[in-house]
Amino acid sequence: MSAVEAEGSTIEAAVAAALTQLQADREQVEIEVLAQATKGFLGIGGRKARVRATLRNPVSVQEPASASSASIDESPQERGRTARRRAPSEESAVQPVPVSKETGENACQILSETLRLMGVEPPVSLDVRGTEAVINLEDTVDGLLIGRKGQTLDALEYLLNRMVARGEEEEAHLILDAEGYRKRRRQSLESLALRLSERAKRRRKTVTLNPLSPRDRRVVHLALEDDPLVVTKSMGRGYFRRLSIVPEQAGSPRRDRDRRAARS
Repeated sequence: MSAVEAEGSTIEAAVAAALTQLQADREQVEIEVLAQATKGFLGIGGRKARVRATLRNPVSVQEPASASSASIDESPQERGRTARRRAPSEESAVQPVPVSKETGENACQILSETLRLMGVEPPVSLDVRGTEAVINLEDTVDGLLIGRKGQTLDALEYLLNRMVARGEEEEAHLILDAEGYRKRRRQSLESLALRLSERAKRRRKTVTLNPLSPRDRRVVHLALEDDPLVVTKSMGRGYFRRLSIVPEQAGSPRRDRDRRAARS
């Protein structure tokens, strides 16, 4: 049993019931809120909170027999950029404009009101650092606002940027975080990228990760961009794509060039 649904008088009670069924700790599962608890009118028509709990699985990898066996959906220009250790253009960072404190505070007000209408009111804090504004949510009801692999958080961040942009002359890039999730996710992906690159080089085989969002793929690209012995490539179509770590073959022009440069 890897997933269960459970009910409770509150979200916390429903989560506790689900953890009991799975015999797991909170950090071992992903929680999806299916329904908030309601009291109804005069005690009539109320309903319990309902959640779905899914056991987290470690990120798995695939090792195709050769890089050529994978179908890589990249234009010649994108492949050229990748070979020069740069991430594909769709994953390149958008150059942000300086974010004013007023813009950040306006975003916090919009977000707080949006979340209130959703029935949750976590504390919201703002940290403006030049061209970057980070809005952090605390006490997010057992990851309710983070979602599976950060998908809920990504969706809220996108909507917030769109709503704020309507009242600004220039589009500012606002980063939405929850309980330090962004940092933990980045560190986890960077560690995974380094481990898998070593595996690719040791076995001389391409290693392919599970589908990742553009934000997560970019983290992997950047983590390995200075390693001359591997190349990272995005595969497939759509928002979530697979990313391959391809070891450079001995005798390749690029590897020989890098080796000569290291000796000089």
